[in-house]
Amino acid sequence: MKIILFFITILNLNLFAVTNSFDFSFIKKGFQDNNTLLIIGGIQGDEPGGFMSASLITTHYEIKKGSVWVVPNLNFYSIIKRNRGSFGDMNRKFANISKDDADYQSIMKIKNHIVSPEVKLILNLHDGSGYYREKHINNLFSPYRWGQCSIIDQEILNVDKYGELKEISSKVVNNINKNLLSEEHKYHIKNTNTRMGDKEMEKSLTFFAINNGKAAYANEASKELDLHERIYYHLLAIEEYMKIMGIDFERKFDLTPMAIKNIIDNDIYITFHGNKIKLPLGQIRGMLSYFPMPKDEDIEFIASNPLMTVIKDDGKFVIHYGNRQLATLKPDYLKFIDNDNDINIIVNNTEHKVAKYGEIVYIKNSFMIKNIEGLRLNIIGYVNSDKRNEFDLTVKKNEILKRYSVDEDGNLYRAEFYKDDKFVGMILIGFEE
Repeated sequence: MKIILFFITILNLNLFAVTNSFDFSFIKKGFQDNNTLLIIGGIQGDEPGGFMSASLITTHYEIKKGSVWVVPNLNFYSIIKRNRGSFGDMNRKFANISKDDADYQSIMKIKNHIVSPEVKLILNLHDGSGYYREKHINNLFSPYRWGQCSIIDQEILNVDKYGELKEISSKVVNNINKNLLSEEHKYHIKNTNTRMGDKEMEKSLTFFAINNGKAAYANEASKELDLHERIYYHLLAIEEYMKIMGIDFERKFDLTPMAIKNIIDNDIYITFHGNKIKLPLGQIRGMLSYFPMPKDEDIEFIASNPLMTVIKDDGKFVIHYGNRQLATLKPDYLKFIDNDNDINIIVNNTEHKVAKYGEIVYIKNSFMIKNIEGLRLNIIGYVNSDKRNEFDLTVKKNEILKRYSVDEDGNLYRAEFYKDDKFVGMILIGFEE
């Protein structure tokens, strides 16, 4: 699978909190043209269905024809902080915003993307409360709820493309309703009739787009649903908008809630030090101690997902993924040096494998890492040796203490390579793929 990698420098928590300096991602996919779809997620930090769906478009979709721009984490600081808006509701700042507002730079940047001449349709993704219904049924199913609906500000917009807002929204809703997981999840159109005096919606992103001659829609999935179910409905909507615009795409997974859950929970990883260290994050332990970090250098990482970041907090490094805090790395500061030796491994006493730093080597029973001249090997948690250098030793899973595993299940272990007291690189030994 082709994955987009996101290169980011680790931020200091205190500076991050004061300046809100962590910018949103802006990702172009496909073949750039004047029929571009702009997808926006994360305008509110407590709506993970929206920003997780947008991020999947960046990582697990290939655009075969047409142009798609994606901002998966517009309000990234609030996403990390797990609240609606750390500096107020960002979706109420598009009519007017002070230059002193902490969201000012983000608002100005996303406005520039919205008014770009290439962009012909904007889709803003939200998670809303309850289930929208035109007539009141009960507190959960009501006109005052926002979940499970396609939102338009008016029926018609006088523009060259996609101005039939109600008609296009009806196509999207009808397609979603053919693929419901439950009848109560049924989608409806919610027309806010913003120009008729809705003072709150006049401040929104979609109304700003409408006033700048852009067809704009919002898709809401219900907060009553599990996250992977919300994403399922968002992706149904996104795919229908792409079809309406003539954008061809290839999805790298089956569009089912459980396939989505598997991807968002497990198909995530992060690498450090030029790929010399790789951590799969699906089942990672909450704390990894004595984790090699370069001494007196800026620490950078490569993430497999734009919703991922690492923040330095109280001397430790915390890996965040959307609203989730995945793991804390307690650093062992070392001098890092470059070394490109092949790593020769005897697997299960007979099979020979060659690895590079940063790779995961999967085995069944035992392994032996062959000597590399001038280097020292430390298999973290291996207790069946009185040797400081652990090359040329046959190692079995039951000889490594489970509490030192990288993952919660005790299947992944660190094999670290050193030259004297300098760190060279790491591979992971996996006892179950």
